[in-house]
Amino acid sequence: MKLGRKAVTDHMVVYLNHNSDETPFRLGLVVSKTVGNAVERNLVKRRARAAIQERMNNFKPGQTLVVRALPGLAKVSWETLCAELDHNLKNLRIS
Repeated sequence: MKLGRKAVTDHMVVYLNHNSDETPFRLGLVVSKTVGNAVERNLVKRRARAAIQERMNNFKPGQTLVVRALPGLAKVSWETLCAELDHNLKNLRIS
């Protein structure tokens, strides 16, 4: 995402872009093979979607959020994943 903002923690990078149109909020997940095997990548995607779903009231129409998983995210606990996501969203001034 060339436009927008970026926040980085140890296990994820979060990008946020805001369009002026009233399209619904969009979420993109980037989980490459460096994160782990297929089982671990799917686990990361499911957990990331669940964490974002808990925070849906923070997002506005026209926003696009992209979460890029870094190696090691499959091994962290749910609490660590949520804490890193909250830290990134706070840096992006969402929550």
